[in-house]
Amino acid sequence: MATRNWWCTAIIALILSGAVPKCTAAQSTENSSSVDTIAAEIDRLIAKKWEADGNEPAGLSSDEEFIRRVFLDITGRIPPASDVRDFRDDASPDKRRRLVERLLASPTYIVHYTNLWRAAMLPEADADQQIRFFLPGFEAWLRSRLAENRNFAEIAREVLTLPVDAQDVQGFNQPETATPVAFYRAKEGKPENLAAATSRIFLGVRIECAQCHDHPFDDWKQDEFWGYAAFFAGVRPATAGMPDGPAPPPNNRSLMVPGTDRVVSARFLGGDEAEFSRTSSPRDVLADWFVSQENPFFARAAVNRIWAHHFGVGLVDPLDDFSTLNPPSHPELLDVLASAFVENGYDFKFMIRAITASRTYQLTSELTHESQDTPRSFARMPVRAMTPEQIFDSLAQAVGYRQPFNPEEALNFNNDPARQEFLETFRNEADSPTERASTILQALQLMNGEFIAGATDLTDSQTLAAVIDAPFLDTNEKVEALFLATLARGPSPVEAEKFGTYVASGGPTQDEQNALSDVFWALLNSSEFLMNH
Repeated sequence: MATRNWWCTAIIALILSGAVPKCTAAQSTENSSSVDTIAAEIDRLIAKKWEADGNEPAGLSSDEEFIRRVFLDITGRIPPASDVRDFRDDASPDKRRRLVERLLASPTYIVHYTNLWRAAMLPEADADQQIRFFLPGFEAWLRSRLAENRNFAEIAREVLTLPVDAQDVQGFNQPETATPVAFYRAKEGKPENLAAATSRIFLGVRIECAQCHDHPFDDWKQDEFWGYAAFFAGVRPATAGMPDGPAPPPNNRSLMVPGTDRVVSARFLGGDEAEFSRTSSPRDVLADWFVSQENPFFARAAVNRIWAHHFGVGLVDPLDDFSTLNPPSHPELLDVLASAFVENGYDFKFMIRAITASRTYQLTSELTHESQDTPRSFARMPVRAMTPEQIFDSLAQAVGYRQPFNPEEALNFNNDPARQEFLETFRNEADSPTERASTILQALQLMNGEFIAGATDLTDSQTLAAVIDAPFLDTNEKVEALFLATLARGPSPVEAEKFGTYVASGGPTQDEQNALSDVFWALLNSSEFLMNH
């Protein structure tokens, strides 16, 4: 379709004029007493900081705002219009609780969390074609673990202790089925790369700056980095060609610090040297320490990452920078969440239930007082840019596009050219979700791209065709249907009047169907559509 005429761009200015309404909170059903207790502690400790800092919290979110937010956070896409209508009309006091339970039981939760943790564990796949070749096996493994509701300690242990031989790391074989061996390929099997990656992902600690010298801004020393890396000394590094020389023994547990004559033994971060029996596997010992009482990092890093996913900013931010120079905004809350995570078996779903049950999570994103403007105060819900995956999956939901799914292909690198184009265009890894800026290419993709053109074409768009052909909907109801399909809310009175008038007049072409297409295009191009709020 050719570029839209100038009047379509002007329609965007009519959007976002309505205030966000209010609603009440509810709690989860499973482990309800524990969930209620932790949700109450979240609210108590956040409110304690509000009082100390002089923050005035926003009001509670509307049903429409809540359902859109929780769908995006748990399933990675906006809700269907029918779900919005049903949820809005449901008068049950526990409907938010039941909605969270339904979403946690859905296949889209598994797919979305697979995307999230794949991105955290294998960021190299975004640029490395060879790593992408091995993604299907990794994602199949991760999907199966999430489908079985395996806890995070089990997932981390399986990554850490996976048996890998020389050929596994070299990457000359076909992709394995349902294993995380791609993690070792992506890190080239090098102890230093595995140390840097596992400390960031699972412990929230950036120790790689101590690889060549003592950390210039933190307490980590070079010997501590290589002592931690020594747990991976039994993994054979990958080379450009075939393996050269003998492989290290699998129970090797010491490394020489490069450029020195010092040999360091496996040592836990911030602790003493590890103790081994004669047959101990170093990575098994490391995995045991990860979930031990002596490890101050693992549970705190995990809950901080889950919190950041739901609020756009962590209690420690950046997520992988737990250090004395970067203290948590709410240290007591971080400890409470970490303890609850351990007590409830490192269960992702428990933490999601507790966070979404809190009043803090259910606040509106509408700015009602200047003291709410700092995201880390959590005095209102921070407005967050969607991830590239959320953008495309939400567009697909809004326009009625059925995405192909092949378990033999990677989720984000498959044979769907429309998805690939969006992921490449909207990938801004370096930006924070609460600070991400759009680019000109991204704006052009939404305004003039082939996918949006087809999605708003009168003959190609399933959603638009369904609205136009609905025999019992008048003009205002058709406008409302498009709002529900895209923004998960009805139009404000001002929006309803302006858009209704525009459609009734037929717009510049004096054709009501074309005018509805213009409205749909404008809604999909609005900043509100691209944000989770």
